[in-house]
Amino acid sequence: MESSEFRITKELDGDRTSIILSGEIDIYTSQTFKNELNEVINTSKGDIYIDCKELSYIDSTGLGILVGALKEIRKENNNIYICNLKDNIKKLFIITGLDKLFKID
Repeated sequence: MESSEFRITKELDGDRTSIILSGEIDIYTSQTFKNELNEVINTSKGDIYIDCKELSYIDSTGLGILVGALKEIRKENNNIYICNLKDNIKKLFIITGLDKLFKID
């Protein structure tokens, strides 16, 4: 059984910032996620890549945080790329239309 505890790992490679998400983003972990993501946006000089291979769940609160982050980063003409989505989360992006907003690999 994989841990549902939320973790965020940041990696900087030149102007590219990668964030690796693991566990669950829900009402209990969303504030931590928001704070960490905002910090990355404020210090990032380029696009942000979010790796979701270890993310098992995200709720509407988490999706809202992602949308807010995208609005912020687009002010600098940068983008958010989301990769390695599990099928259940990818389906959520498609149902909500977020697959049209974000660059999904």
